[in-house]
Amino acid sequence: MLEGAMLVWFLLTGASVLFVVWDSVSNGVTSWVQRAAWILVTLYTGPVGLFFYLMACRRPFPGGHDQFTKATWKQGVNSEMHCVAGDATGIIVAAVLVYSMALPNGWDIVVEYSFGFISGLFIFQALMMLPMFGSYAQAVRKTVFAETVSMNMVMTGMIPTMVLLSAAWPGSENPLTPAFWFRMSLATVVGAVIAFPMNWWLVANHLKHGCMSLPGADGPAPALGHESPEGPDHSDKPMGDDMSGHKMMEMNTLSTPRMLGWVMGTYAILIAALWLTSRFVPIEF
Repeated sequence: MLEGAMLVWFLLTGASVLFVVWDSVSNGVTSWVQRAAWILVTLYTGPVGLFFYLMACRRPFPGGHDQFTKATWKQGVNSEMHCVAGDATGIIVAAVLVYSMALPNGWDIVVEYSFGFISGLFIFQALMMLPMFGSYAQAVRKTVFAETVSMNMVMTGMIPTMVLLSAAWPGSENPLTPAFWFRMSLATVVGAVIAFPMNWWLVANHLKHGCMSLPGADGPAPALGHESPEGPDHSDKPMGDDMSGHKMMEMNTLSTPRMLGWVMGTYAILIAALWLTSRFVPIEF
């Protein structure tokens, strides 16, 4: 039964990825980082990723992208995709590497967390914000808070799921088996669900960007009777220019004590989740 479920999942995942790749290339109006994030997330989460791509990111018609994606929950989903794509990629790469090392599962978690954080911050978050901040170092510095709190929530969902399913499915730690990839897909879905409230809060408080159309990429389609709703005035929030002249929402900042409080709070949630998981499956070093 499990083999049949995995077969259906992988077939749906393949079809979902093909559609997102085709659509993001032929119909996409966002940055290449945003498109790559959605492709990777769909690769890891299959039809779940496709559903949210259709609901929160896909351009419904020429000239309609910004209007379609401006709802806060959709911006939160798009913002989360960078984190989930980067974190899950790092975690999966680490899980492949540590399998051959035969480390205790506690050290596996440490390595996977480190790889996920590095991939999420230095590739997906920093590169996404590079046009806004002008330099890579500045982009890293300005996004480290959002990445840390979001990453901790992703890991709060992913790690317990990975550990519990690993114990339930002996042999699923082997990256050469379908069970490994099915387990990682389920863990990524759980991590994304757990991390959404944090990303919604970050976007709602202008501490993190969501989804933005590239300048000039989504013009109107008058032949179809469409008028472009896009432009600098579709939001009542303060706007600034990035290096390309594209209008972007101004970001807020928190005081250092508040940022530390949020970071420590998310670490506390992550540690609590690990402790609870260890009541069912021992975590050893």
